[in-house]
Amino acid sequence: MFFYWVNLLVFLYQYTDEKIKLKIRRLKEKINLVIDLEKNELEINALEREITLLHAKTVNEIIEKYKIDKSKIHLIGFHGHTIFHSFKEKKTKQIGDGRLLSHLTRLHVVNNFRENDIKNGGQGAPLVPIFHKLLQLKLKLKNRLLFANIGGISNLTYLGQDDEMVSFDSGPGNFLVDKILQLKSKNKFQFDEDGIIAFTGSVDKNILESYLSDPYYESLPPKSLDVNDFNLSSLRSLSLEDSIATLSELTSQTIVNALNFFNSRPNQIILCGGGRKNKYIFQRIKELSNILTKNIDYYKVDGDFIESQAFAYLAIRSFLKKPISFPETTGVLKPSMGGDYIEFK
Repeated sequence: MFFYWVNLLVFLYQYTDEKIKLKIRRLKEKINLVIDLEKNELEINALEREITLLHAKTVNEIIEKYKIDKSKIHLIGFHGHTIFHSFKEKKTKQIGDGRLLSHLTRLHVVNNFRENDIKNGGQGAPLVPIFHKLLQLKLKLKNRLLFANIGGISNLTYLGQDDEMVSFDSGPGNFLVDKILQLKSKNKFQFDEDGIIAFTGSVDKNILESYLSDPYYESLPPKSLDVNDFNLSSLRSLSLEDSIATLSELTSQTIVNALNFFNSRPNQIILCGGGRKNKYIFQRIKELSNILTKNIDYYKVDGDFIESQAFAYLAIRSFLKKPISFPETTGVLKPSMGGDYIEFK
């Protein structure tokens, strides 16, 4: 494996307009099958333009705020927003127009990171493991280390002896908790801040077991999930608090149960992604696993920017024609390059 040292310079968090968030959510609810991408093409294209304009604004704000010499920016890694991902149908769709972003920022862009992996027999996800490996080297952390990235979906990266790197999606992350909270609160709350609501509810063991009985959790890696793989209908009769507690427990248990797929038990778990801030999930992972568990922020790494840093790094590897996905991470037939390079002219 080839690694390139990374110096992280500046960060900027740009809040997404609530109207755009709502548009993304409504669009995702319309797209359950590949054919739905074609049916909603006009809406997808319109929203893609809005998202791209927002990213261009953010890039230009970073340049202005930190007085960066634009000539020293070689390229932008632009992942976009996933609205559909299905390995079974060999289709993934991230909205974000790389050519428009290149035109608006007058910079080179790398995007479309997942498609080549799927074309070569991979699942198209997860792609962040190679960046987790870089973080391990940079932070000088010992092997038998597990990164648990709790985003919409939870994915795990296990770093063992002799460059062993295994990764897969373990189950739901924040998505189900956020969605049921938004539905039951009629959008009064968008997420369970600090896991406070989960602590006030009771886990419905029957519903939890019905979720855990899904064959996915017993299937061997590599494997990946999409948010559309889950159904919330069984929670209709539960209170908001019990729904949140049950789904938060599901996220925690599926992460810990997935440790059985590794050759050796991890010595340490590092939580990344927005879900790391959920104190209920943090506490339950620590209790259920009985393994030293820390948030990535403990190492003076801002966990809110891991995903963006990862795709900046993947853009560099793509430009240098180095692999970004591997048989042990996505199931691709051989280490695979990915990402389309869009040159600004």
